Amino acid sequence: MAQPLLFSLIDKAIYDYSMIVPGDRILLGASGGKDSTALIEYFAQRSKRRSADFEFKCIHIHSEITPPLNEELSSMFRQWDVDVESIYVDVLNRVKPGRKMNCYWCSTQRRTELLKYAMDNGYNKIALGHHLDDILETMLMNMLDKGEFATMPPVMRYDNYPCQIIRPLCYTDEQTIIDYGTERGYIVSTCTCNYQETSRRKDARKGIEFITGGDKIKKNKLFQSMKNILPDYLP
Repeated sequence: MAQPLLFSLIDKAIYDYSMIVPGDRILLGASGGKDSTALIEYFAQRSKRRSADFEFKCIHIHSEITPPLNEELSSMFRQWDVDVESIYVDVLNRVKPGRKMNCYWCSTQRRTELLKYAMDNGYNKIALGHHLDDILETMLMNMLDKGEFATMPPVMRYDNYPCQIIRPLCYTDEQTIIDYGTERGYIVSTCTCNYQETSRRKDARKGIEFITGGDKIKKNKLFQSMKNILPDYLP
């Protein structure tokens, strides 16, 4: 039986970037959203392959604005033989004096907890659910806001920590995940805060959609352009 397009795209990303090697211990962030849920289902299935030589664990970071996982979603995970450990983080009280709460700060705090857990428990990689659209949006945000040509790489190695970030959904556009999640009956359980309403990412999303018209091929071309830099034709 042929596997779904979503899982084929993840397989290709993992192969192209050597994201998983024998002996890996991988920590997955379970946000409750469609992206991380798709990634968890993929890892659950991949771990059952004969060639599987890795282990993984799922962590859910919840706070005042990110509630515990929906019980129906937790039940779905258990059907996949996946247990999710939950960790509470007081995100709002970590906001520095004079600063405002925002999506970036929240995600940074949650990733800090994942990194801490990974190092304390011997996990050498952290798999995050950022997809192709996330990566392109981040590229545009950095160009417009910082004057930098940078984004979230498929594999990121820390200089000071014995851990890597991997993004197996880097070849997968958001609509493919939505279509698959709808077909599989995914239950979405994410934050209900109002801070995301003013997120710059929404503006970047509109920009990418305007440039590509939502075309998957054009989005892939944008991604490929980041690997095909021609210095002689740049300032």
